[in-house]
Amino acid sequence: MAQIKVLISGGFSGAYEELLPEFERESSIKVATGSGASQGTGPQTIAAQLARGVPSDVVILSREGLGELIAAKRIVAGTDVDLARVGVGVAVRAGAPKSDVSTVAAFKQVLLEARTIAVPGSTSGIWLVTELFPRLGIADKINVAVTPRGTGAAAMVAAGDADLAVLPTSEIMHAAGVDFAGNIAPEIQFIQTFSAAIVAGSTECEASKRLIEFLTSARASGAIRKSGMEPVAVRSASAGKR
Repeated sequence: MAQIKVLISGGFSGAYEELLPEFERESSIKVATGSGASQGTGPQTIAAQLARGVPSDVVILSREGLGELIAAKRIVAGTDVDLARVGVGVAVRAGAPKSDVSTVAAFKQVLLEARTIAVPGSTSGIWLVTELFPRLGIADKINVAVTPRGTGAAAMVAAGDADLAVLPTSEIMHAAGVDFAGNIAPEIQFIQTFSAAIVAGSTECEASKRLIEFLTSARASGAIRKSGMEPVAVRSASAGKR
């Protein structure tokens, strides 16, 4: 039986965890899964793990993070495939009132009134801190806590250590102890694409390709939508087979 190792970031994890048992059952391929941030600093980013030799056949992460891995020649050329897109939303503690974040003005006011705002230190959080908050003119007026992963940002809200978290919607849907308050306004929205690719040096390229094809198949699209994402490439069951 073939065995492959996957390193995945949080954005696509909800759909992946629902789909993986079906893939293993139907393909007879065993999958071991590790996790890491798409971007950022620290030892647990996917790039840092690959750099220190953590075994991996497939990576699933933001397109921005994958671009860095391609530039570092850690990906088999031509194997990268976009899986799904997702916007940024707001998480509040489970049971707490859901503030209106649907307009720029409303979202800005919610941020200004929050004691602490949690954001991930990966792709979406980097964009929030370096681009959106300065653009809104509130970067120096709000208290932002940056956690290594989206799971940490959601956990801060669940524990009452932050009033809200801003992160990919799919990570909110997947987190315990928080409720989804809504997506931020379209004119300030950040749409992330999550992608998959085969890691350079993998000895299980065929099995890895089968997993990626499954994640882009029509059968995967329902789980992807349920997780708060929109499928990018939907293939028929026979597409891509050689």
